[in-house]
Amino acid sequence: MRIAELSRISGVPVPTIKYYLREGLLPPGELTSPNQASYSEAHLRRLRLIRALVDLAQVPVAQVKEVLEGLDSDTMSLHDKIGRAHRAITPQRQLTSTSDAREAATTQANALLASHGWSVEPDAPALNTLIETIAALRTLQQDHLVSFLDSYATAVEKFTELEVAAVTSPPGHTTPDQIAESVILGTILGETLISSLRLLAQESISANRWRTTQ
Repeated sequence: MRIAELSRISGVPVPTIKYYLREGLLPPGELTSPNQASYSEAHLRRLRLIRALVDLAQVPVAQVKEVLEGLDSDTMSLHDKIGRAHRAITPQRQLTSTSDAREAATTQANALLASHGWSVEPDAPALNTLIETIAALRTLQQDHLVSFLDSYATAVEKFTELEVAAVTSPPGHTTPDQIAESVILGTILGETLISSLRLLAQESISANRWRTTQ
C-alpha cells in the first residue's frame, strides 16, 4: 500500500507517519520509484503498536524507540524484550509518605514477592510503584487496604496467567515478536480494562449498599 492508504487505514496522519519514519520508529517501505514506497501489513501492525505506546501508555517517543529496538533485537530473549518494554511504559512515581512507612512498605513488598515465588528484578519500576503506594496508604492511615495485598496479588497472578496463555495460543501468532507485541499491548489495554471493571464493580456495590441510605 502507498503511504496515503497506510494513513487512511491506520488513522495516523501522513506527516506523523513520515516523522516516525525519520525517527526510525517505523521501518522504511520498499521503494517502487525514487519518490514512492510501498508499505505492508507489518508496517500497519507496527504503526498501531507505536500509537498504543504513545497515545494510551503516554510513552515518550524516545522510549518508544527503545521498546521497538528491543523488539527488533536478534540477541535479546523474549523475557528481556518484554522487560525492556515494561520499564519503558511504567512511570516512576514518588508519592507522599514518611521514611518509616516506606521502609515498612519495602519489607512488606519483598515478603510478598517471596511468598508468591515471583521472580522480579530489584530495580523493576513496578516494584518501586508498589512500595510507594503501600507507603502512601500507610501514611494516610489506610492500613486496612494494605491488609488486602496478598489477596490482590493472588487475583492478579491468576488473570495474568490467563493473559500470557491467551497471547501464546492463537495459531499464527506465536513468534517471539508477535508474543512480545501482544504482551505489551495486553499490558497497556489490560490496565485500562481492569481499571474500568473495578470502577464499575465499585459503583454497583455502592449502589446496592448505600443508594437509599440517608
